[in-house]
Amino acid sequence: MVQHCTSTRSMNALLTGGLSHLNAVVRKCTAQHLANLVEKIGAARLLSGGKDLTDKILPAVTRLAQDSSQEARYFGRRMLLFLSSHPDFDKILERYISTKDLPTVRDTVTSLKTKGLGEMPQDTQSARGRRSVPGSGTVRASSLTREPLNQTNRDSNNHYSCRSQTQSIADKTEYIKQISGLLGSKDFRERIKGIDQLVVDCQHNLNMVINSIFPVFDAFKGRLQESNSKVNLYALESLQKIIPLLKNNLSQVVNILVPAVVDNHLNSKNNAIYSAAVGAINALTSNLDNILLLQPFCTKAQFLGGKAKVDLIEKVAELVTELYPRKPQMVEQKVLPLLWHLLGTSTHSGTIHGRGGSVKVATANLCQALYAQMGPSLSECAASQPANVHKGLNEVLRTLS
Repeated sequence: MVQHCTSTRSMNALLTGGLSHLNAVVRKCTAQHLANLVEKIGAARLLSGGKDLTDKILPAVTRLAQDSSQEARYFGRRMLLFLSSHPDFDKILERYISTKDLPTVRDTVTSLKTKGLGEMPQDTQSARGRRSVPGSGTVRASSLTREPLNQTNRDSNNHYSCRSQTQSIADKTEYIKQISGLLGSKDFRERIKGIDQLVVDCQHNLNMVINSIFPVFDAFKGRLQESNSKVNLYALESLQKIIPLLKNNLSQVVNILVPAVVDNHLNSKNNAIYSAAVGAINALTSNLDNILLLQPFCTKAQFLGGKAKVDLIEKVAELVTELYPRKPQMVEQKVLPLLWHLLGTSTHSGTIHGRGGSVKVATANLCQALYAQMGPSLSECAASQPANVHKGLNEVLRTLS
């Protein structure tokens, strides 16, 4: 089926045969194979509204995300978080998920975006007990050391038989377990090895990383957030190497990466960590389609404080200048609520809460960027806002003229 059927037909077969099966193991296998197909097809196509796609996959994924089986539930939640990267995900949920289930699904998505996916439930058979056989297609231990994969082994992948191709899912599962094991080790030196290995795999085994990107970066997120500053800094610096290699393939994990980088590090008193976090953010804006970064940057600019708030408002202002000419409606939809919030949280003297006047200056820069693109229509949009917001905008615009 993997070799000869289209992804859509394979998906329909899995849903028909396994989604409602009474055996938890069958549902787990269904969810695992379905997760691979979902990541292969992509959120854009699956949520396009096409017949036999959106109307089937969304209810199935939300059902698996609440399955009684821990393993099936893990893969269901993984698919749900993957699909939530779609810019219109919330509107699509309202269309295809029943009103009764909608609050639960939204709560699950919010929890996943905040806390992450977590570790994959372990199978009964330990991955450490497996041994690779040449030509079996199983990821070799050497692929999880600091050394890149042997070129001969990589080239031989192009000549795998149909039988070997059916083992690709096993390859992927084994790879995820091993790299996650390194990244989640109790020994900080092993965690650093795991970071090194991820960089090497992005350089020499890129397809494996891309095919496993969601669980791998969910594990990597922990290294970006951990309390050991040495590992923390190493992960941030390594991320700057990883981003140019993966580029827009990171679109699936933007909602994981942005909070992990900005939540603590942009307010860090450790100058090295702060600089590395700024470097990672700059790498994201330089290598990804910035439309993917607009919503997470706006959200964090609204809710974070201190220097992080200032930096992110300035970044949003830069994105406005770049994105408005090609995506005016989306920029207005995402950025104007941030601007109204910033203007609405000003004190009576007109100073925005934050470090000194820095947030006020950043807000003025954001107003200037929007006014340069929107002109007088910016004031027209503010007319429906509370009086203090409208007044604050006019005051800022007067200082710019």
